[in-house]
Parts: sequence; C-alpha cells; structure tokens
Amino acid sequence: DFSSYQGKYWRVPPGETPWTLDATAKWGGGVENGIVRAVSVVPKPVQKPHPPIFQPFASSERSIRWCAQEGVTAILPPLHPSLEHQLCEVYAEVSKKPLGEGMGVLRDIVIADSDDEARAIWRESGYFCGHEWFEPFGFSKGLDDPKTGEPADLWSNGLAFVGTVDTVTRQVEHLLKRLPIRWIFAWMYNGLMPHDRLMKTIELFWTKVLPRVSDTR
Repeated sequence: DFSSYQGKYWRVPPGETPWTLDATAKWGGGVENGIVRAVSVVPKPVQKPHPPIFQPFASSERSIRWCAQEGVTAILPPLHPSLEHQLCEVYAEVSKKPLGEGMGVLRDIVIADSDDEARAIWRESGYFCGHEWFEPFGFSKGLDDPKTGEPADLWSNGLAFVGTVDTVTRQVEHLLKRLPIRWIFAWMYNGLMPHDRLMKTIELFWTKVLPRVSDTR
C-alpha cells in the first residue's frame, strides 16, 4: 500500500517533508509525527492485479532482462534491426514467452498523400527532434550496425512509418515479419506536424493501415 526508498542517488520521500493536511490525517497515511515517511498511489487502480506496466524506452540487455523478470512490457526505441532482434531474444529467453511477446517499439508515424510530402513533414518534426535533441546525447548510435558502423535505413527496415497509406503499410509489414512485436508506440509530434495532417495520420493509420496488417504476425 505504501512504499519508501533510500538509495545512493534516489530517495522516496525526498527528505524531511512536513505534512499537516487534514485530509491525509482523516483518510490517508504515510505520515508520522507530521513528516512524510512513505507514499502511495491514490486512488488505487480498479484493475487487479494492477494494469499492464510499460517501460519506455529500454535498449540495454540489463533493462530488457529486468523487464522480462518483472513482467513489464519493454518498448524499444528505433535500433538497428540486429540489435532489436537480439533484445527480443533476450526477453523471450528470460520470460519463457514466444518471441515478440512483452515487447514493443517506438515509431514515428506520418501519413500523407505522397511519400515526398510525408518525408518533408517528417523532416520538420521527427528528424528535427532527433537531430536537435536526441542525437547530441548519442541516441542515434543505436541505429548503427554493431559490426560495420553503418547506419540502418529508416524506411526499408521499418524503423519509421512515413509515407502514403500503401508505403506505411509495407513498412509495418516488413517490421512485423522480422520482429513479431505486440505494441507500437506512435510518435506523431503534436505541435510540429500541421494539425490537419496529424489528425489525418491518426485516422488513416487506424482505419487503413492496421486492418491490412492485423494478420501479419
């Protein structure tokens, strides 16, 4: 019901926090002598056991093993296909589940009337975010081939879903054939994509793309 943790880098609660709220005294807990000693989630989830837990974004073998041991769904960021497959195999080995169970991937999704239009929108949204914010921290290194250092092709390897309905359908099919994952976390860049195209992308992915690939796994 309540939890606390005192580690080398993290503390929960963070310190000697005074707490004299009447509502806590009447209906809550975790407070001793006016100081917060433990915390809990309020209100509690109705679902029992708790709802499924996801970890975005797990990209190391250590993280994948922990997710598999704890029954947590691991969401991979875009990685080189060989790395993605290797981590899925680790999860399957530890969890004793079929390959792809308990795994998901993060993908940019942009659907437009032509591939060129979709890629132009993506350059102002997905590429912009990746290049300006994530690449300086080394996140793009996960896209490189571990053996040759060559970067993976986003489009042919299904590492981003960008194009027309037909193009995105092929990209999803390619992904699911090589990596039978169960979840796709869609990144559509609200605020960077034109709003009408954002809404159309959501509609088309749901009504046109997913029905075509539902039997691919």
